[in-house]
Amino acid sequence: MEQMPRTQVEGISLSRMIIGTNWLAGWSHTSPSADNMIKKAHAHPESVVPILETFQEAGVDTIMAPFSQVPVICRAVEEASEKTGKKFIMIDTPIINVDDNPQARKEAMDVIRKGKELGASLCLIHHSSAEQLVNKGKRTIERLGDYTSMIRDAGMVPGLSAHMPELVVYSDLNEYDVQTYIQIYNCMGFMMQVEIETVNQIIHDAKKPVMTIKSMAAGRCTPFVGLNFSWATIRDCDMVTVGCFNAQEAREDIEISLAALEHRRVNLEKRSSPNVKQDAFGGE
Repeated sequence: MEQMPRTQVEGISLSRMIIGTNWLAGWSHTSPSADNMIKKAHAHPESVVPILETFQEAGVDTIMAPFSQVPVICRAVEEASEKTGKKFIMIDTPIINVDDNPQARKEAMDVIRKGKELGASLCLIHHSSAEQLVNKGKRTIERLGDYTSMIRDAGMVPGLSAHMPELVVYSDLNEYDVQTYIQIYNCMGFMMQVEIETVNQIIHDAKKPVMTIKSMAAGRCTPFVGLNFSWATIRDCDMVTVGCFNAQEAREDIEISLAALEHRRVNLEKRSSPNVKQDAFGGE
């Protein structure tokens, strides 16, 4: 099978496609019923392992999640690694207490260390925590160094998860110890706080590799459209995070992405329609 190209973050080799986990953990960004469907389907690691194996076959060995919150996915990563004999590179996105007091800092350190214990190599502070530290007036991220130091002390590479694109800009401006970013980026502008064109410029100007997320706008556009847009408009060092529900979707996302990167026609079956054997364009 063709292999996904790779990039590097502080000497760590990562697949440029990253396995997203919202559609494994139950965060659909669609509806409570969709959330419940996901949770029911993936209540045990047995349903997740084939998806991870499919990604591994194509050299997609990098996975992103708030791992301390998703024990089923952690077990699935362990089982898939045992079956394939290949390790996954785990990117932890922990939600931490960023209150400015000793007890909160201890809690934050405990959560960060837990990610390392679960096997993470990179730790990108979740946007809901990091954005509490942003000072737009000063163009700073207050006390960020406290948490990047905790990540270093735990033995991981520090990064930031950014829904606010200012996090990327301010981190680069102040030269914080941030080695990679997560940034929402998709062709529909879904959940993006400023225009698509502006975020594109921020990604291209970023001093470190960027991990783009929500590439298919949480199912609001087709994989063909969403993935082709993402791969065509980011840099060679950047990454695209892909969520899927089963192994077949994983195979489709891989093929669409490889075709986009190789500038070739995608090799997928056509979508079906009722009572149609052959359409006007000659498709079966």
